[in-house]
Amino acid sequence: MFTLLKQEGAARRGSFETVHGTIQTPVFMNVGTSAAIKGGVSSIDLKNELKTQVELCNTYHLHVRPGDEVIYKLGGLHKFMNWDKPILTDSGGFQVFSLAKLRRIKEEGVFFNSHVDGRKIFMGPEESMQIQSHLASTIAMAFDECVENPAEYSYSKASCERTTRWLKRCQAEMQRLNSLESTINKNQMLFGINQGCTYDDLRIEHMKQIRELDLDGYAIGGLAVGEPTEVMYHVIEQVEPFMPKDKPRYLMGVGTPSNIIEAVARGIDFFDCVMPSRNARHGTMFTWNGIIHIKNKCFELDERPVDPECGCPTCKNHSRAYVRHLFKADEQLGGRLAVMHNLYFYNTLTERIRQAIDEGTFGQFRAKYSTLLSSMCE
Repeated sequence: MFTLLKQEGAARRGSFETVHGTIQTPVFMNVGTSAAIKGGVSSIDLKNELKTQVELCNTYHLHVRPGDEVIYKLGGLHKFMNWDKPILTDSGGFQVFSLAKLRRIKEEGVFFNSHVDGRKIFMGPEESMQIQSHLASTIAMAFDECVENPAEYSYSKASCERTTRWLKRCQAEMQRLNSLESTINKNQMLFGINQGCTYDDLRIEHMKQIRELDLDGYAIGGLAVGEPTEVMYHVIEQVEPFMPKDKPRYLMGVGTPSNIIEAVARGIDFFDCVMPSRNARHGTMFTWNGIIHIKNKCFELDERPVDPECGCPTCKNHSRAYVRHLFKADEQLGGRLAVMHNLYFYNTLTERIRQAIDEGTFGQFRAKYSTLLSSMCE
């Protein structure tokens, strides 16, 4: 399913075949939590205008609203949101542990209260797989325990062991679900998640254990949650040598353009983050010369596109002055145009990274853009 096409140092250029189309890697997955990108961007925009390869949707939120059984009855996520390319659904684990004010972890799973209406919910490995099967995503993520950083070593170790046991249950349940006549996507894939907080030995040992299960892909979870960037890079460097070479690698919840470039340099293939859309809705926009805050006074009379180097619908049709005006006037169009620009930028970033690896120039690309894209643009 995954073909490693070229490598420059640890940076990998690959192709991942799925039942819903082939994903060219490295890839950034656009985050549509509730089967929609926040900011009024449709699946048609994503496909026709913004170079999106993969949509990421949230298992927990869709289970709560409108309900995974509703989506199943309507033919699955692809039909529901009118999207014919790959979809990755996360397991719901992160939301259970971050949103639920009351939760109890047991070996069978987690008992918690919905953040929407307070109703009691139980989710374990089997339930997560059943929900994701109802959603009929292309790639399902295994249900894991998300431990806050920093965490005690003893608890982190016990959590890793539990996550491994849960992963085996996820794999068995997915195999069962994919064999059922009533299942919409009988070719649904499963990615396992590496945990271990910031402890090198736990991370390495956990990766060694889960790689033996021969899953469709492997993710590094539990990072980008407030730890220093250097710590995140260190963990990747420790884990990467033990990740299967013939399977895609996914760094969950990352990140800034610089984070993506640096993680690619360390052997990562898949990325996702709410940053491009969330920051856009507050007027922060990414350009090839750094970051701009479009609401600033200096753009009041600026007739240039947000980024003269960008080919997105926003930059082709509107000026910085106009986008700034929309934000100042509290017009929803401002957020939509900013989100479209940032998603296009992120998808173009990974496109240019792929091109650089193809051409053997990723080192030069990294040297030019890793720091530049995190700086403030004048």
